[in-house]
Amino acid sequence: MSMETENDAKDKERLELQFDLGTFEGFNFRQQSAIWGNKTADEVVNWDHDRDGEAEFWPSGDNHGVHLVFRSSNAVSATELIELDRLLGEMGGDSDENFLRIHYAKNVCGCSLEDLTAEGVEDENVHIFLGDCFTDVRKEAAYELFELYWPEEYKAWEGSLCDGLIFDPDRFLDSPAFSVDEVKLGDTVAVLVAPQ
Repeated sequence: MSMETENDAKDKERLELQFDLGTFEGFNFRQQSAIWGNKTADEVVNWDHDRDGEAEFWPSGDNHGVHLVFRSSNAVSATELIELDRLLGEMGGDSDENFLRIHYAKNVCGCSLEDLTAEGVEDENVHIFLGDCFTDVRKEAAYELFELYWPEEYKAWEGSLCDGLIFDPDRFLDSPAFSVDEVKLGDTVAVLVAPQ
């Protein structure tokens, strides 16, 4: 087989991701240097470690969702990117909410991307609240969850004329009844709350 035919065969084998997962910085161990120019997720997935040198990659930060999902990883493998792409497809797209749900399942609950399914992510039953300021978002989350999980108590509290009946959103969220994770997704702050 000629060199040109081998390259043509490799090009046909190239994997293409469904979603734009941003760019990645890299380090080539064969050359003992940084890889010049950020690589797209497609380029990372199709990196030939035998031909181009053993390398590792990590998110450059231009895709906030990908950066969040892999924030606790030193390097991201091609398999992880393929699994993230698959999972986003199963979940219906690369929305901020989907990235936040995947982050919660992977980084808070300790699930691996390979084992996750859209149904498994939904089973985590995490409530997502978004905004510009953690204080405001936490307050919104506390009031909504109080009304959702304890509707009778919420109605009694809301209708009370007693000035001394105070609801403390922080004490409510920090109680053992909930698991709370606060993260930034670009300029947006997110509070993820799951009942325990």
